[in-house]
Amino acid sequence: MSEPVWLVWAREIQAIAQTGLTYVQDPFDKERYEMLRNLAAQMMAEGSNVDVQKIENLFSQQSGYATPKLEVRVGVFDAQNRLLMVREVLDSNRWTVPGGWTDVNLTASECAAKEVWEETGYTVQITKLAMALDRARQGHMPPEPFSITKLFFLGEITGGEATTSIETSEVGFFAQENIPQDISTGRITPHEIARLFAHHANPELPTDFD
Repeated sequence: MSEPVWLVWAREIQAIAQTGLTYVQDPFDKERYEMLRNLAAQMMAEGSNVDVQKIENLFSQQSGYATPKLEVRVGVFDAQNRLLMVREVLDSNRWTVPGGWTDVNLTASECAAKEVWEETGYTVQITKLAMALDRARQGHMPPEPFSITKLFFLGEITGGEATTSIETSEVGFFAQENIPQDISTGRITPHEIARLFAHHANPELPTDFD
């Protein structure tokens, strides 16, 4: 599923403006980059029905060279080959696999293990990078204003017990044929779930990418 062209353009314009504002010296060029940033906000507001001021505030908080944001997700399986999933409080308690944004001073795999612990109560050993995907190309809904790279790892349980958190309202294991219908498609898609099962069944598979 491709994203609407207005979103692709607006995201690109915002990235150009953000990077330009990072390095600009001339005050007139600074003003032009700010105009570009506002134009990107107006395009997103028009296409998404989100208040333009909210988007402008979001964009104004971004600084530095514009790069994709990095998200981690983890496929954890039990002895019955069932996938560990959680209900995401922030998405109307829809189901997803544990994960979130990466943190500074931690590697991607350390962030992945940390997310599993915080959201499920289980400690895990990360064993494989299964997928490295551009979110915009995977059919996630709703779309995001920024570029996001999603890293999907596999992990093996080493301890702990099922425990909910402020982010999750339920923790459970599901066989592939019993995956819940109400999944959090902003975080994971049915295809990505299927690929996690495939990588678990055949750990020698190469990493999926793009």
